[in-house]
Amino acid sequence: METKVPLKAIKFRVHVFATLLLASFVVSLVALFLLFATGRFGRMAEDNAEAIFAHMADAQAQKLEGLVRSATQAVQTAARMPMPDYRAMRADSSMAALLTALVQVNPSLYGAYFGLADGSFFQVIGFASDPVAGRRLGAPGAARFAMRSIDGAHAGESEQWRFIAADGRIVGQRTDPSDYDPRARPWYGRAPASGALGLTEPYLFQSSPTLGVTLVQRIAAVDGVAGVDLSLSSLSEFVQRTVEAQPGGSIVLDDQGRILASGGSLPGDGRPPAPLTRLGDSSHPFLVALYRRLSGAALPELLEIDGERHLLAVREVPLAPQLSYRVVSFAPLQTFAAPVLAVRDQIIALSALALAIALPLAYGVSRRASRALDDLAADSERVRELDFSGDTTVKSMFYEIDVLGDAHRTMKHSLRERTEALKLARDKLSSLVDSGLALAAVHDSDRLLASILLTGKRLANADAGTLYLATGRDSLRFALRTREDGLPATEIALHDPVSGEPNDHFASVHAALNRRTVVIDALRSETRFDVSGALDFDEATGYRTVSQVSVPMIAASGELLGVMQLINALDPESGAAIPFDPEIVKFIEALAAQAAMALDNHHLLESQREMMDSLIRIIAGAIDAKSAYTGGHCERVPELAVMLAEAACEEDEGALASFCFADGDQWREFRVGAWLHDCGKVTTPEYVVDKATKLETLYNRIHEVRTRFEVLLRDARIDALEARLAGQDAAACARRFEDRAASLQEDFAFVAACNIGGETISEQCLARLRRLAGQTWLRHFDDRLGLSHEEAARHARTPAAALPAVETLLADKDHHRIERLAPMADDPALGLNMAVPELLYNLGERYNLSVARGTLTDEERFKVNEHIIQTIVMLDRLPLPKNLRRVPEYASTHHETLTGTGYPRGLVAEQLSVPARIMAIADIFEALTASDRPYKDGKPLSEAVRMLAEFCDRGHIDRNLFELFLLRGVHRRYAERFLAPEQIDEVDIARYLRSGAPGARPVGGRGHC
Repeated sequence: METKVPLKAIKFRVHVFATLLLASFVVSLVALFLLFATGRFGRMAEDNAEAIFAHMADAQAQKLEGLVRSATQAVQTAARMPMPDYRAMRADSSMAALLTALVQVNPSLYGAYFGLADGSFFQVIGFASDPVAGRRLGAPGAARFAMRSIDGAHAGESEQWRFIAADGRIVGQRTDPSDYDPRARPWYGRAPASGALGLTEPYLFQSSPTLGVTLVQRIAAVDGVAGVDLSLSSLSEFVQRTVEAQPGGSIVLDDQGRILASGGSLPGDGRPPAPLTRLGDSSHPFLVALYRRLSGAALPELLEIDGERHLLAVREVPLAPQLSYRVVSFAPLQTFAAPVLAVRDQIIALSALALAIALPLAYGVSRRASRALDDLAADSERVRELDFSGDTTVKSMFYEIDVLGDAHRTMKHSLRERTEALKLARDKLSSLVDSGLALAAVHDSDRLLASILLTGKRLANADAGTLYLATGRDSLRFALRTREDGLPATEIALHDPVSGEPNDHFASVHAALNRRTVVIDALRSETRFDVSGALDFDEATGYRTVSQVSVPMIAASGELLGVMQLINALDPESGAAIPFDPEIVKFIEALAAQAAMALDNHHLLESQREMMDSLIRIIAGAIDAKSAYTGGHCERVPELAVMLAEAACEEDEGALASFCFADGDQWREFRVGAWLHDCGKVTTPEYVVDKATKLETLYNRIHEVRTRFEVLLRDARIDALEARLAGQDAAACARRFEDRAASLQEDFAFVAACNIGGETISEQCLARLRRLAGQTWLRHFDDRLGLSHEEAARHARTPAAALPAVETLLADKDHHRIERLAPMADDPALGLNMAVPELLYNLGERYNLSVARGTLTDEERFKVNEHIIQTIVMLDRLPLPKNLRRVPEYASTHHETLTGTGYPRGLVAEQLSVPARIMAIADIFEALTASDRPYKDGKPLSEAVRMLAEFCDRGHIDRNLFELFLLRGVHRRYAERFLAPEQIDEVDIARYLRSGAPGARPVGGRGHC
């Protein structure tokens, strides 16, 4: 029934008219007044009774809704925590602290737990909701919580119990055999796959012979279910507490019409209903009438049971989407209407006895009584909308109205306090969850520490705070303060350096060593700890420290990470320093657990990053150490590349104005790419990298050629001696020998010069080389003895010649041709565009000596260039994180050109980023100036710049970067660090700049980014 008390008061306010009638028609007025008084106060009694009862029913429903919302927030908090590993569930872990805090904050909960798909299970049971639960579980007398855990590997075999005291100490533990499997329990399958809340049917708890229901939700991070238990007995006790000192009672129904809990007694026989009784199956008159009403039959709000009228109210309590409980409140109408009816009877009696003389008084009293009740009804309507503003004070000559006003005021004050407390707890819990998510998203160490301390300060409404970090040297150091005061440089030792005794006379050290929160409510009367430092600070700064809380931050592994210390809790209204509320301390401890996880994760990420960077430097160092001739290339190229990138980042105009690495991750990505730009060289044979002469393999084969010349010289001497023995002229024989010896000396010198490869070989030289190669000598020994399996297999491709065999001075033999057995990487996704030689190596002597320029054959040059392919293949196989996804690009494009003539992909300018172009310049300039190459000397600075300009003119490198390289003096700064003094000469950069290039503009711009 919808009641609007102010509207009815306006409609039935006829006391002025009734008073005027009394003045003229006394007899008629008595009858009319009595009729009016009976009807007026009777209806007012019912209306006010219904209004007050409705508020009482709303309050009962709101209390139950608060209990349900608290349980819902508990399971949502447990399911959504960003934990790295739900299996790290131990009694001293942050997860245990979280579940314990949830059960402690919600004493009506029987327990909270996680169940995982592998059979793992972790549960915290609070004894507050079931005082006999501890005795049933065999817990020690000091225990306030039971922690139950099942390892997934032993699911269905055993379970471990730990019993925890109120101060967090473990007061008992044991391991019991158990066939408990969380996946087979009713609650596990009730968690919706969508991640929404789920609710079980009432069932018998396994750890206690108690009926109850479970709120469940899928865990966001792993495959599992989080749940909280609410026993029907604790629910009934909660309902009973809500109706204490109130008439009537309450019933909680589920969506199937079953009675889950009740408080008070039913109208009629006065017995409480049996749990899980269905309304449709009961023969109790009240339950039958209630079933008809809930089934849709027309039924008023007033029910008459055994001749007594009762008020009835039904309220919905939402649990989850499309799921709710119903709270049925009932009470005798007479209880609420009695005060008003008593007033009515008094007025009727007074009117009957002394109507004529009491008419003015009756008029005033009725008006005042009506106004008081109207005020109460209006204020009740505001309270129903959770508007607790104003303070309605009812003063009446009638005791019952005063009692009703006092009761209303007390009820309003209680509702306001409970609502504000519930809102505060909800806000704190929401803030705690948000803080955990925010801490997990911070990657910078300084920002993370500041976020931890400021969040704790805000959560506790503290005036100041200090963050200590464990140093690894058995001490704590000051890491951060919320005030502007400087941080002390000294560290606080955890143990005495001489005796080794714990140095726990300091609150922060005591908290760190004992892994327990230390609360100081009154600093100046503190006797447990040494607070002289805080007192000295107060005296020096004028500050006044009143209260202090020190909370340790412990990683999941048990490692001490630090201590968070908050100073001076502030009163929300006055702002005065007060002690820390114990409930707030629990939230601070939960925040410290979250902060420890965030710090531990941050340290782990930093360690992984440092390890990766070290491995990269080890790889680069191994490549440099592989060849004595390129000993510093992999180290110098990143240095030069970073110099040029920093200069480009400072540009605020021109083609490079939009280029800059946005953050430290992008700078690191570029440095890693630079360090790995030659990582493929680990697959390049050393003799190819170090090949200083054309005939060099694992050794310089010019010695074999020289030996053959020695054989030819010996043959010439033998021919001369044999000619003399044959009677020829001795002088002629000597001249022929000397001519032949001189020719051989000259020819060998020519071949040796061809072997150097310092200049381009001419066609005349090639023709002479071919003529010399055709000279023959006799081999008397088998050249197939003492060979390796592979070399013997190559010789076996041609038939062996009969001894003595005629050999040419220089030869390209079949066994010199080494075939390519392993195919090249041909994944189209790699985009390779390099011509692959037919052979892996060609060791032919004439072939190698005929190399037009340098010392490398086409096969060997491809082998050298192949290092970039191996770089691509190696980096493509690495599971690089997102912040290093461009490392393969930076490491593999330094041999590309803007014209598309480079390798290995033949990219053009549009496909090359600014960092890739920087890498090309750095690699070329380092190679030009390096003084440790086997085939050339390091170029002077001016010569290297000139040759780099030629690369620029041919379109191989970026002109904007080349000019920036000169204008910002990068070339000279690099030379001063890495070049020999004799290489550093003057460079006229103006000759290499385009006309109109801003050569005179000052170095500057955006600054280093």
